[in-house]
Amino acid sequence: MPFTFNRLIQAVALVAFSLSGLSVSADELTIERIFSGPGLTGETPKSLKFSPDGQHLSYLKGSKENPQRYDLWLYDVEAKKHELLVSADQLAADEVALSDEEKARRERQRISASGIIEYNWSATGEALLFPYNGDVFYYQPGTTDTRQLTKTKAFETDVKFSPKGNYVSYIREQNVYFFDLASGEERAITSDGGGTLKFGMAEFVAQEEMKRMSGYWWAPDESAIALTKVDESPVPLATRSEIYADTIETIQQRYPFAGSDNVDIDLGIYQLNNSRIEWLKLGRLEDGYLARVKWVGDSRYLSYQWQSRNQQKLSLSIYDRQDKIEQELVAETSDSWLNLHSDLYFLEDNKHFIWASERSGFKHLYLYRLDGSLIRQLSSGDWQVDELEAVDESTGTIYFTARKASPLESHLYRAQLNTGSSAKPTRITKREGMHDIEFASDARSYLDTYSSPQQPRQVSLHGPTGNHLAWLAENEITDEHPLSLYLRQWSYPEFGELEAEDGQTLYYKLTKPKDFDAEKSYPVLVYVYGGPGAQRVTKSWGSAFVQYMAQQGFIVFTLDNRGSANRGKQFEAPIYKNMGGPEIDDQVTGVKYLTSLPYVDAERIGIYGHSYGGYMSLLALFKASEHFQAGVAGAPVTDWRLYDTHYTERFMGMPDEGDAYAKSSVFPYSQNLKGDLLIYHGMADDNVLFTHSTKLYKQLQDNAQSFEMMNYPGKKHSINGRHTKIHLYSMIAQFFQQTIGEQ
Repeated sequence: MPFTFNRLIQAVALVAFSLSGLSVSADELTIERIFSGPGLTGETPKSLKFSPDGQHLSYLKGSKENPQRYDLWLYDVEAKKHELLVSADQLAADEVALSDEEKARRERQRISASGIIEYNWSATGEALLFPYNGDVFYYQPGTTDTRQLTKTKAFETDVKFSPKGNYVSYIREQNVYFFDLASGEERAITSDGGGTLKFGMAEFVAQEEMKRMSGYWWAPDESAIALTKVDESPVPLATRSEIYADTIETIQQRYPFAGSDNVDIDLGIYQLNNSRIEWLKLGRLEDGYLARVKWVGDSRYLSYQWQSRNQQKLSLSIYDRQDKIEQELVAETSDSWLNLHSDLYFLEDNKHFIWASERSGFKHLYLYRLDGSLIRQLSSGDWQVDELEAVDESTGTIYFTARKASPLESHLYRAQLNTGSSAKPTRITKREGMHDIEFASDARSYLDTYSSPQQPRQVSLHGPTGNHLAWLAENEITDEHPLSLYLRQWSYPEFGELEAEDGQTLYYKLTKPKDFDAEKSYPVLVYVYGGPGAQRVTKSWGSAFVQYMAQQGFIVFTLDNRGSANRGKQFEAPIYKNMGGPEIDDQVTGVKYLTSLPYVDAERIGIYGHSYGGYMSLLALFKASEHFQAGVAGAPVTDWRLYDTHYTERFMGMPDEGDAYAKSSVFPYSQNLKGDLLIYHGMADDNVLFTHSTKLYKQLQDNAQSFEMMNYPGKKHSINGRHTKIHLYSMIAQFFQQTIGEQ
């Protein structure tokens, strides 16, 4: 049954009625309640960090009046006491309009909150540093004084303490500055930044795709600062419109479309004693990317990672400041692509380092000498290391999170630097589920942010052997917990396995209505992402929207297809130069399993996803229309030529290399659309440009094919904003109710 314009009007009317609150009963889960405070999953601290001495924990937390406006808090480990340090309101009740650079930076970081959104400790633990309203603030715990270090009309971003706490550094108007805390003097390291020239800043693809948010790094002894020089002039200038409710802004954005030129980038070393910059002249290298930069502890050596343009080679090199010599230590290669990581650790003896590699087919840790010679493998097996968490050099112990127990769980393990028992690390965390770990600097305690399908996020403090020391947020579901009113209808997922065409295991989770009756016939919503670098099927706390749809009478099904993360290169590689192929095949495998179940109605299966998930929804309706009757595509990629270089070329190669781009586009298949389709997009999206959707709108209109659209004025890729979220998810739910729901 088509989702007509009249039905869309009805859906919006229902949203307005829901907002009035008149239709909400005490224990009925609604879209409005999902996006209202207090949060259903309970309150847990954000951005937790140990103080340098490990005796305190700092974190960000919103007030009851405004949960998305963060204040800075402190927890005393010994006294087990929480204390508000700095309230955003005490700095200024109102926030200034963000600069364009800060808007872009927050979008890359997926930050939608306001107030104090980031901070750092000094090395001594005597002070905390944070940006607010475009200026830099310095706070000393134990005092009531918050010192404002800058008072400029320009925005200061990427604010850092120097390693010994003598200086504060930041970016202003595309130049690097530092502030001497003792003298109160500010010094500009660069002054030529502006226009297409940026110093100390990460370019678009570094932020969005490489997860490198900074472009400058202090030497440990404070004698120097490494910094980038980025010239964006080679990058194509895309003219696009950002459409807001009452204005239209024409944006000139340097956007590196697949196959086009990237920025010119160099890496330099600024000497504090003479204010000179020595450039390493990275232009001598083959076309590629500066992926990571890190100092060796003695400050003599600066390391950097260079990734080739095709992302099939990654080299780790060090530059000797004293002898002016550069040496390549490690060179990783792949016949598909190399995933970047942040697991480089230089030991305190300045003679050894730990490095992560997928050379075995799975990400594992390796111990090297500083001359580049391999000593031993520190972890091994047909499972993935997630992250190197800490190194305790006094005991020769390394700590890392990994998927050894199951690809669906992340646990903390320890192993030894000086033994060969790489296949048998000791597991520390015991509870089934997902453990996100943050160690103190001395590796003698750690924070565990844990969740499972039955337990929303908890935060606890532990000793190095896993012994429980304290709760930061036990988040127990008592009668007072926000979730308690809704638990009667809460449904927990079932997990299972299927087999892909190449014999590999596909994991899925399936959520049924609480009042499930095996004698009935149910519609199914396939909730998908499906893209590389992500995983949706884990033993963690689930989506409230999934619960809502289950309570509306839908079975909700999620499957991680080939190409998804945390399964090793063999599982990822089938999508190489073949995006939209194996992923859809695997989703069809999932649907065939669903339709084999006696309680699933094969004629009422829908699919929904955002971003890559939006791309998957389109392809499901276009390439497998016999299996899917309805779909919602959120901010979808439609043509990979319109997406950025680093992400797209990693998986697809260059656009002029064969027909991979044409085959992976949605356009060759759009004429096969048979079911109901709803597309939505943010009209100020600077990541998946709005052009992706408008181009598809035009083709579907030219084909005289019926579809629905909803565009959000002023919204970026994340479609943020409480009222917007309520509207969006109410519309999605109503769409599926009208198309495949119970008639």
